[in-house]
Parts: sequence; C-alpha cells; structure tokens
Amino acid sequence: MREIEITNDGSATLYVKELDEHYHSVKGALTESEHIFRDCAFLYRSKGEVARVLEVGFGTGLNAVVTAMAADAEHPVHYISIEKYPVDADTLSQLKYGEIVDEKLYNGIINAEWNRVVEITPFFSLEKIEGDYLTDNLPSNIDVIYFDAFAPEKQPEMWSREAFERLYATTNSGAVLTTYCSKGVIRRMLMDIGFEVERIAGPPNGKREILRAIKR
Repeated sequence: MREIEITNDGSATLYVKELDEHYHSVKGALTESEHIFRDCAFLYRSKGEVARVLEVGFGTGLNAVVTAMAADAEHPVHYISIEKYPVDADTLSQLKYGEIVDEKLYNGIINAEWNRVVEITPFFSLEKIEGDYLTDNLPSNIDVIYFDAFAPEKQPEMWSREAFERLYATTNSGAVLTTYCSKGVIRRMLMDIGFEVERIAGPPNGKREILRAIKR
C-alpha cells in the first residue's frame, strides 16, 4: 500500500507502510532528484554526446522528468529505467508533479509504453523496463547510473556486492554513479569493485553527504 505524503520542499512522495520507507527524502523530493541525480551525476558526466542513463527504480518518474528538462542539444539523453513494481498511473497523477515540473514532459514520461523505446523529445528518449535488475539482463554502455533503491536496511539484496558488480560491468569508462546512501560499507564496497568514490555535499536541508562513484 502506497500513501501520498508532502515533503518539506512542497513536493510529494510515496510512503510504503509495509517497509516504513519513502520513495524520496522527506526533506524534499524534488530537491533530492535535482541535486543527487540530475546535477551530481547527469550534468556532471554529460559531454555533448548522447548520455546513456540507467536508473535503478523508476518509482514516481521524478528523476526522469528533471533529467528530461535538462536535456538539450548539448546534453542529449537515452534514459533507461528498470522497475520491478511500477506505480499505477492514477497514483502518479495524484502526486501533482505537473504543478512543479514540466507537465507535458511528465505526462509523456509516466504514460510512455513500457518495454520499448519512446522518443519524448528530440533530446530525450526513454526506455522503461519492467523487470528485476538483480536477475534480468542489463543494458550495456552506460554512462550514468542513478542508484535510487530503498535503503540498505530495508532491501539489503539491492545493495549486495554482486548487484553492484553487475552494474559496474554495464558501464563505460568514466561512468558516474550517484546514490543518496553514504554509508562506509557501501563506499568501501564500491571502491573494492573498482570505482573511485567520493563523498560530496548532499541536497540543501537534506542529507549532509552523498556518494559519487566514477569508473576510471
């Protein structure tokens, strides 16, 4: 069961009572998406060629739309998102994200057909995959990874070494992965797998630190 809650920056998120977990930071859903994923991963990595972005967990589509809003001739994107449990369109519409982001873009993203490539704009193509990133085949030649799974204590299997090794194998040299989780055990594991990892400042009024990992 998913319940709608309003976060501190006025944007909505979903709360899963069974896991006692939110889809976004309660200190600001939109702020989190913009800072951790768009700014610290996509815009940090983008070099002008088409960036292949892989998102672990489509969730509400908020990470996708803030990325689409930043996509242009200098920052074109092919966005791939893997989601095991898609949220129904009716629930997504109740989040009222169209009031805080580009409504046309957001509607195009959440209503895009699953399991096929859809061109949302000339600079943003979308591929929503209904599947399990732990067991299904993953796309290759990835430049950016948005790792936005539920917390390690709630879904430890999502944060296993084997899972991150699978992600590492999908990436190009120079690929960037960001996550809101800054736990030492996750940082050390990413480094041991082969990423260069740094702690960087988290979102305003949010987490103090987040992780950015780079494949050299």
